[in-house]
Amino acid sequence: MNRTELLAKYDIPAPRYTSYPTVPYWSDDPTTAQWLDALKQAFAVPGATWSMYIHIPFCETLCTFCGCNTFITRNHDNELTYTEALHKEWELYLAALPNLRTAPVKQIHLGGGTPTFYSAESLRQLLRPIMDSMTIDPADFEGSIEVSPRSTNRDQLVVLRELGFQRISMGVQDYDPEVQRLINRIQPVELTRDLTELARSLGFESVNYDLIYGLPGQTLAKMRRAAEVTVELRPDRIALYSFAFVPWVKKAHRLFTEDDLPKGGDKRALYEVARDIFLEAGYVEMGLDHFALPDDSLAQAFTENRLHRNFMGYTDQRTDVMLGLGVSSISEAPTCFHQNAKSLNEYKDAVLAEQIPTHRGHLLTAEDQFYREQILQFMTQMRVQLRDEAQLADVRQFLEPLLDDGLVTFVGQEMRLTDAGRPFLRNAAMALDMRLRHNKPETRIFSQSV
Repeated sequence: MNRTELLAKYDIPAPRYTSYPTVPYWSDDPTTAQWLDALKQAFAVPGATWSMYIHIPFCETLCTFCGCNTFITRNHDNELTYTEALHKEWELYLAALPNLRTAPVKQIHLGGGTPTFYSAESLRQLLRPIMDSMTIDPADFEGSIEVSPRSTNRDQLVVLRELGFQRISMGVQDYDPEVQRLINRIQPVELTRDLTELARSLGFESVNYDLIYGLPGQTLAKMRRAAEVTVELRPDRIALYSFAFVPWVKKAHRLFTEDDLPKGGDKRALYEVARDIFLEAGYVEMGLDHFALPDDSLAQAFTENRLHRNFMGYTDQRTDVMLGLGVSSISEAPTCFHQNAKSLNEYKDAVLAEQIPTHRGHLLTAEDQFYREQILQFMTQMRVQLRDEAQLADVRQFLEPLLDDGLVTFVGQEMRLTDAGRPFLRNAAMALDMRLRHNKPETRIFSQSV
């Protein structure tokens, strides 16, 4: 069977596995008390470490491809009131968990939305009180932020460097003017180039570009040009995401139809043409959709089998706890997932009433924890050791079509993805997803795998 036929055969809805269980299969919602207990148990382990994610939902305009939790506004007074709510949420956690002051924080990441919606002074007012009340080892700390070339300036980057931030992740998506028009994100390449050069001149150690394949209006020629421009600008990391078309979740996606979008083999060809250019330029391919220069810490983590994957994607560090602040933020502890209120008003009302803004979550069973580790290993290393002969037989049977097509192989009790199977990583990981296998969705809840 040729590549085109394989892509058509296996282009099915599949999770991206930034967590296990995946969010649609969360059950046993924790109470706030249960969530705090899970955090206390995690921090009771000697040497426990943690990371923080802060969600800034604001954007001045809506990008029609976006799948994030956003709040579209040009009113920058929102910066002050939202910062007050974030500080209040942080104070609630500090009161409940004194360990947060002393346990070393390894990472702080600001995502969105558009975190650089905030002015330089607003970023300082947001971050300084939080960072002053935690333990940071400058030699072992990573501060990173998602930035938009359309709204990021020198003053903001200077403040971030003063606070110890070393990494920026830049939303690029595509350089072609027509594709940018269709996704409502006009961003001349000069903005991307200038911001990259500015960040490097200020001492940022790593610059990441987010690109997307499968957008309306993209062609092989346009994707080839996007990859060539990217290589010319030489970011340290590249994330080449598949456009997750989920119109049943995101209303803006209803501005497109499936006929407007490349799919199956045509869509994967966009990834492959960019991939070839990145590899030829010396980048290392990792996991599902990431590339990095060999001396970048992400590539080094991959080489040393330390690559990690969580709700923020691939990362070079794993911590015991990831604490999310802000509307819709997801947190993770060894035995529990927790998500904040998804409505901005509900989030603010809860924290101002001195309540952790619990929306939902999941209490992980022992089996959940076992399969989470297996899926994590497979999504980061593309190989996984199976538990015993019974699981080996079950997984082999489930993946028999992929095995026959040369996409997976087995060596002893280890399942491995072959080079030909790289486009089908998500399909193969489904063999380890027992919640999905025992309760197949009756409606479409995941994006296509290819």
